[in-house]
Amino acid sequence: MAGVTNPPFRRLCREAGELGAREAGYEGISGLYVCEMVTTRALVERHPETMRMIEPDPEDPIRSIQLYGVEPKTVGAAVRILADEDRADHIDLNFGCPVPKVTRKGGGAALPWKLDLFTDIVTAAVENSGGIPVTVKTRIGIDADHHTYLDAGRIAQDAGISAMTLHGRTMTQHYAGHADWDAIASLVDALDIPVLGNGDLFSADDAQAMREHTGCAGIVVGRGCQGRPWIFTDLVAQSHGSTIRARPSFRDVASTIRRHAEYSIDHFGDELRAMREMRKHITWYLRGFSVGGEGRRDLALVSTLAELDDRLAAIPDQDYPEAADGPRGRAGTEKKPHLPEFWLDSRQLSAEQSLRIQAAEVDTSGG
Repeated sequence: MAGVTNPPFRRLCREAGELGAREAGYEGISGLYVCEMVTTRALVERHPETMRMIEPDPEDPIRSIQLYGVEPKTVGAAVRILADEDRADHIDLNFGCPVPKVTRKGGGAALPWKLDLFTDIVTAAVENSGGIPVTVKTRIGIDADHHTYLDAGRIAQDAGISAMTLHGRTMTQHYAGHADWDAIASLVDALDIPVLGNGDLFSADDAQAMREHTGCAGIVVGRGCQGRPWIFTDLVAQSHGSTIRARPSFRDVASTIRRHAEYSIDHFGDELRAMREMRKHITWYLRGFSVGGEGRRDLALVSTLAELDDRLAAIPDQDYPEAADGPRGRAGTEKKPHLPEFWLDSRQLSAEQSLRIQAAEVDTSGG
């Protein structure tokens, strides 16, 4: 998620996961905290902002980079940069984006429909990785009549991909309805490599239910951590047999917001920019707490750390509310598929589609 899983937020999530590990008496890595998605073209061209986005948290034991690409040579070149310059310990290829401006050009979740293109991309990534583990994330398919995940899984496995993540929705669903965990179970049965499940994971109980239902090797959290890095305390603790659950009071949440802001200022080197980035996070952090319309409005306009301190201090402490739990983000409704003309006519790229596919490489988020 662009603008969400940047280094400051990843650091908070990792710290929360490490707390869960300590509470469970476990010593070791608490999980992978993947960077916000970057385009392979921007990486190859070394755009300054892209190079900032792939900067790791110096204390993170695993540098995990997520790439989006549509052209095999460019994907291969981007992966080679990460490998040759020792910038990553894990690379994830995202084929899950459902955003129309991407899919109407054949990118994102639309791309695995073209078997030749998908094969060439994952093969190029593995061949240029220098032995760095490469994983793939995808969706069930384009819509209920055009599934791609089983073919994509087999192709990825044959290419040497280390693990596969499946978001249990189609492209047209975006985030509507319920994730199809049965599809994740089917992929687990079809592959020999580890399969990770994604979709409708908003608590440790959800994660446990998914593992029991699907037999997946692990889970991937997206929207569920928005404004709630402590979910990783719960997830890691539970995975090691602990029943601890983080239920921070408002003062605890305010302290987390303050620490997040400090990390952001250090990262961006610009207080105003950091605070602008913080505004959306603050909205997510406040979910369920009794803050009042004016309080929320004031916090949504903070420009300095001093303003943040004053406005958080004005809100009385309160226990963690049940309303702070549950789904995050807008579910929306199923949407009409936006695809290139004649895209579904064949599982192979036409000559004209091959020429146009590069236009799908744009800066966007999603999965």
